[in-house]
Amino acid sequence: MSHSCCRTWFASALASLTLLMAASGALRPQEPAVPPKQAEPERSVKPGINEKWKSDDIDPLVALLEAEGRAIYEQREQLAALAGPRKGSVVADVGAGSGFMAEIFARLVATEGKVYAVDINALLLKRLAQDAAAKGITNLEVVVCGEREVNLPPNSIDLMFICDTYHHFEYPVSTMKSIHEALKPGGQIVLVDFYRIEGVTPQWLMDHVRAGEEVFTQEIIDAGFELINAHYPPFLTQNYVLRFRKTEKD
Repeated sequence: MSHSCCRTWFASALASLTLLMAASGALRPQEPAVPPKQAEPERSVKPGINEKWKSDDIDPLVALLEAEGRAIYEQREQLAALAGPRKGSVVADVGAGSGFMAEIFARLVATEGKVYAVDINALLLKRLAQDAAAKGITNLEVVVCGEREVNLPPNSIDLMFICDTYHHFEYPVSTMKSIHEALKPGGQIVLVDFYRIEGVTPQWLMDHVRAGEEVFTQEIIDAGFELINAHYPPFLTQNYVLRFRKTEKD
């Protein structure tokens, strides 16, 4: 075969190979990589709801939490019994405030157990810790939480107590995610919050609490929990009590 014929044959073969590769996509121009879409940060469901509770002037806050006539405070022993932490268990009181529930839980779980008092106000927690120390309570630890997380160790909590606090979760999706992570497998939440019923609930509560029982229940279920039972105790005329169990999320 002559050099001329070789060149002609080689050019024809190269052209055929090029067409074949183009058809298969091997020579298709590389498309620029599209960066993954970033999830938008969760928006506040009620901006500013916690500003008062971040105050450095904590005496008025304690007075509100322990006010005469406040059923949660006056019936705290019955409420703690309803929550029912077991001896030796680990409990987190989220939104512990002045600590009156956390101190009862510390007694109920005994020295074999532990209680985390969680709150957004560091000065309230400092006062709580000093009060607990003065009473000889050794199994209570205070934890300053953020607006989006409870700052508790993963898989460490048996019972999460959230009393008159869920409606203060400004970022409930993020906060509930951190609660789910902090609970042990099968760990429970006891939620106490206000009824919100048109024509029945006082207007100040209607304005203060963003949603009612059905909405809050569904939000918590969506966060990876199942509703175990509901209580409507006669000693709490404005509050319902719900118990949830952690499930493993898909």
